Amino acid sequence: MMNNDTYHEHQPVLLEESVEYLITDPSGIYIDATLGGGGHSLALLSHLNDDAQLIGIDQDDEALAAANERIGDDKRFSSIKGNFGYLSRLLPPELHGEVAGILLDLGLSTHQIKEAERGFTFQKEGPLDMRMSNLRGITAYQVVNEYSYEDLRDIIYHYGEERNSRKIASEIIDRRPIETTTELRNAVEAVVKGQYQIKSVARVFQGIRIEVNRELDMLRKVLEQSLEVLKMDGRIVAISYHSLEDRIVKRFFKAGNHEGKIEKDFYGNPLTPIEEISGGIIRPTEEEIEKNSAARSAKMRVAQKIEEPEVS
Repeated sequence: MMNNDTYHEHQPVLLEESVEYLITDPSGIYIDATLGGGGHSLALLSHLNDDAQLIGIDQDDEALAAANERIGDDKRFSSIKGNFGYLSRLLPPELHGEVAGILLDLGLSTHQIKEAERGFTFQKEGPLDMRMSNLRGITAYQVVNEYSYEDLRDIIYHYGEERNSRKIASEIIDRRPIETTTELRNAVEAVVKGQYQIKSVARVFQGIRIEVNRELDMLRKVLEQSLEVLKMDGRIVAISYHSLEDRIVKRFFKAGNHEGKIEKDFYGNPLTPIEEISGGIIRPTEEEIEKNSAARSAKMRVAQKIEEPEVS
């Protein structure tokens, strides 16, 4: 059952900082590629001129409904349903190379966490779903109950960064079928004891969620495609919430590729189409963290599309 109130409760993280860095042209075209409940979009619109354009993208029907209701009838705003990993396909061709800024707020919304039937949280019992959209076919139930030991172990280790991945994967397989989030939590807690137990549960849920939604693949794709749709000097503001995301953003902002290796021309000049302009990570203030605990792990980086030197 849809409840837009929890989307409206969601407090956008690093709101002032993201608006300040993103808007370079108040009459420009901007993309909020993680629309959510529309909090960031609403703030962006308050700083844009009447002739500006803001496009919100989200794969979650409930988020789109909540954002459209919250923003209301504003001719500058339009929304598109889809995964930002298909950014260049979602945007009309005439906008390619014309976009002044793209915002990526990569966290789960308060709504997605609070709604037990979505299966994201281990604090309430719900079905093993974890899909951010009905566009995705695979569910957490399939990952937990159908993946091989090796695949499950690797997901928990690489995406969850959980060192007990082998024991946890074995325990999950021994307990199959696992039907609910509570049963999955119990499997992890049977392996990990003591003060780090809850962190291990959170890591396992993170790893499975990333696999279900192909989150890291989609992040890599949207970063690549951002260079296609941004105009020269256009900016990307990326807010990440765990090291896996931040590592991908950091490498891409450094070199314009996912290896993080800067290519050079014959004369040794760097051949990079993008430049980080935030001077590293921007973090929330203690005051913001006090008001919104979800901001604690947020890391923001900002980059700008630049002219590559001509190769003669």
